Amino acid sequence: QVQLAESGGGLVQTGESLRLSCVASGDIFDVKYMGWYREAPGKQRELVATITRAGEIEYGYSVKGRFTISWDNAKNTIYLQMNSLKPEDTAVYYCTGELGSLTGDNLRYFDLWGQGTLVTVSS
Repeated sequence: QVQLAESGGGLVQTGESLRLSCVASGDIFDVKYMGWYREAPGKQRELVATITRAGEIEYGYSVKGRFTISWDNAKNTIYLQMNSLKPEDTAVYYCTGELGSLTGDNLRYFDLWGQGTLVTVSS
């Protein structure tokens, strides 16, 4: 079973930094992309950043220039370095990805989400 697990959330003050991690575990054969979304109270889930296996990166408008996504292929782990945090960055951050698992000759891809990690930025 392939799954995603986030870590690194917490409480910080405005202007501080935080780094989130997301580990993909299980019988992983391929990863098409991984990324981060966030959901603030009373708001819809929004894109934070994604990265493809080809290294193509997309950032949400509100985090451009402050957040950096990176991918350690050897560890099947992505990171989100968040700098200059603002109170409006407060949200549950979810890891997501499209991962492939090979069972015999059968390769199947799954769209997965982690459980989320809470980031709170105090003013």
